[in-house]
Amino acid sequence: MAGDERTPVTVIGLGSMGQALARAFIDAGHPTTVWNRTPGKAAPLVAEGAVHAGTVEAAVAASPLVVTCLTTFEDTRSVLEPAGAALSGRALVTLNSGSPAGARTMAAWATGRGARFLGGAVKNVPAAVGAPDTLLYYGGDKAVFDAYEETLKVLGGDTVHLGDEADLAALYEMAVGATLLPALVGFFQGVAALQARGLEVSSMVGFAGSWLDMIKSLLPVYAREIDSGDYTDAASSVNLFLAGTAHDADLTSETNVDTAWLAPLNDLLRRAVEAGHGDHSISALTEVLRKPEREA
Repeated sequence: MAGDERTPVTVIGLGSMGQALARAFIDAGHPTTVWNRTPGKAAPLVAEGAVHAGTVEAAVAASPLVVTCLTTFEDTRSVLEPAGAALSGRALVTLNSGSPAGARTMAAWATGRGARFLGGAVKNVPAAVGAPDTLLYYGGDKAVFDAYEETLKVLGGDTVHLGDEADLAALYEMAVGATLLPALVGFFQGVAALQARGLEVSSMVGFAGSWLDMIKSLLPVYAREIDSGDYTDAASSVNLFLAGTAHDADLTSETNVDTAWLAPLNDLLRRAVEAGHGDHSISALTEVLRKPEREA
């Protein structure tokens, strides 16, 4: 059943993201069934037109497309276990966090019960669900993606199928997400230093955004260097970054801001120099991050 025929959809898991997903389907005119372990969370969606299933089995049975939004793959399996028989012949799309191994286990569990599986990830906040530029990517059964692509685009206009491997979305989720915490902690360190001087945090936001734009512009350059293995054209070398670490102690002394979280990153720079990458592009850190293959 294609999206333009208003595919019935079930959404299981009604936290802030799950509610945003369900609301997007409702707003687009899809018959939407919802279920949550805490039934009260369904009430606002029912008021907007959703049907609240009394049991998870009834929720799964209500629609050919079942979208789950729970915290982990383990949570998803636990919730769906009573509805295992009802999954047969249905498309199951999971939108939760977890590792590639967790996604493979989830896919095996689902297909073992006759479901057709897509593992996905929403790369934005709940408020952005449904926007034309909101990114969601999926890995798994391409036939499921093709059948429901227009329906899934209701959740975000930038909807991508990564490949048939069920763990690809989880892999990209962790790979892309690895930038989040270091970037945020760097920002928090910076604003704490400004506050130590009595300056407003908001005064830094525009500058930080421009800095992030600059970093974004460098990613294709670094990707080419890493793919080719040629790090010799060093606009910013490992040695340059390592020299900058000498200022961390001064910043701590002046502002009383804790910079200890940088120690592992500084150690990575030192190990890269020891490995002969001092004059190479900073992207050569990738070579240090790769652990040698374990012996069989």
